[in-house]
Formats: sequence, C-alpha cells, structure tokens
Amino acid sequence: MRIASLLPATTEIVGALGRADDLVAVTFECDHPPGLTAPVVVRSALAEGMTPSEIDRTVRERAAAGLPLYDLDRDALRDAAPDVVLTQDLCQVCALPGRTVTGALDELGLADVAVHSFDPHTLDEVLTGVDALAAAVGADATALLDDLRRRLAAVERAVAGEPAPRALVLEWTDPPFLPGHWVPELVRRAGATPTAGVDGGRSTTVAWADLEPPEVVVVTPCGYDLDAAVAQAGPVVERFPGVPVIAVDSAAYVVRAGPRLVDGIEALAHALHPDVVPAPPAGRVARVA
Repeated sequence: MRIASLLPATTEIVGALGRADDLVAVTFECDHPPGLTAPVVVRSALAEGMTPSEIDRTVRERAAAGLPLYDLDRDALRDAAPDVVLTQDLCQVCALPGRTVTGALDELGLADVAVHSFDPHTLDEVLTGVDALAAAVGADATALLDDLRRRLAAVERAVAGEPAPRALVLEWTDPPFLPGHWVPELVRRAGATPTAGVDGGRSTTVAWADLEPPEVVVVTPCGYDLDAAVAQAGPVVERFPGVPVIAVDSAAYVVRAGPRLVDGIEALAHALHPDVVPAPPAGRVARVA
C-alpha cells in the first residue's frame, strides 16, 4: 500500500507499525522514524528563525487574512500516487487541514484515493486512533498498543501515593498559552496536578497576571525540541523565582499524538518523581531551575 502521511503523528504511527517503507509522501516536520526518504509534499508558510511572539503574530495575521499556514505541493502529491492519504482536521495551526487535502485530491483527479483523518482529543483517543489508522493501512496495532498500555500502567503504579505538585503547563511562552487536548492528562499521568488547561479542548492564551502560583512549571512549547524549550524557559524562570521549572521536548513527546506520548509521560514522571521513576534517555526532559 502506498501511504501519503500529511501529519507528523501519523508518520510516526506508520513507522511504529513497521510500515515506514510504504510511505510515498510526508511533511517537512516528519522526522520520525529516522531515515525517511519519502518526498516532502507539505511545507510551512512561516519563515525560519522566527521568535515565539513573531510566530504568534504571524499566525494571527494570516488567519485573519484567510491565508494558509502550510503549502501543499499538489504536483508532488499526484506523482506520489498514494493509495491512502493520512490527514487531520484537529488543528489548522498544527498541520495541513484535511479539507485542503480532499480539495486537492479532487483537483488532481485522485478523488478515489482513500482518506483517513486522525483527530484525537484525549490520550485514549490517541490509542484508539492508532488502532483505527492501523486498520486503514492494513496493519495490526495489537502488539504496539499492548506495550504502550503496559508502560502507562507502570508509571501509574510508580507515582501512586506520591505528592502531586500543582503544575503550571505552558504550551507557548510569548504570549503564554495553557494546554488543551491530551496534555493536561499527560501531566496528571506523570504525577502532577495541572493548575489550568482544557481536557480534550484547545489550548488558550492567558495573561501572566491571571496565573495562580504553581509548585512547578512545565514548559512544553508547541513544536519545539528540548534545546529550544530550555531556551524559552529562561524568561519563565524569572517570572517564578524559587519555583522548579522543567522543560520538555514538546515536538516529539507532548504535542505529537503518536506512540512517543508515552515516552513523554515517562520522562516528565521522572523529572517530577526521580526517586520512583527511572531516568529516561537524554534529550527528552531537563530541569531548568
């Protein structure tokens, strides 16, 4: 089966199912599994090197003007000749919207290509979504899901009975955004209590002055790796003197709705409860203050 994955999370899932060799098209953000050779057919319309505040302003301006945040290479998608296209309609900021994909397929004479939309809002929906995606590409997710659920249960046992500090989780720092979708649940599963956020909903902006004092701050800037998260945590440390601040590789382990969400839970659980949860591999989480 020839698979076009237009979402980093679905590319990760396809790889975890052992079907990476079937990928014939991916996005500029698809970096897992390593060694992908499929052509890139989706690129960002945003310039590289922008600051968080510049990105926020540009996203708002483009949205107000009705301009897209992603460019789809229609010719490359047609040449890829996919049997199935994996897309999403969960977030127009995070990835190419599914309606853009279906419209492009119609224009290219590919209306008969199967389209599978991956739109989880909670961790349970991520897991059930993995199973549904596996069925869409003719794979079996049983072993993968059994392993993920076993690891989640191990973290739950480890942090049971431990103090659950009140955690301010920031999905963006300039301006500050509170988490939505599955992120508050990830923090609870790691053994903390989010001070704010919307389970299953969208992340929301907030004024610094309206934030209640936390016992720990978790900085997970959407789409950024650990080094960038550490850098963006610097000003946050200044706002909360004396409060522990933890940075997480959000791009890989927090906002991407794939199997590595469980890696993120394990990493954050160790940062919060190092005496009861084993240390993760380097590069996932860091104590900043």
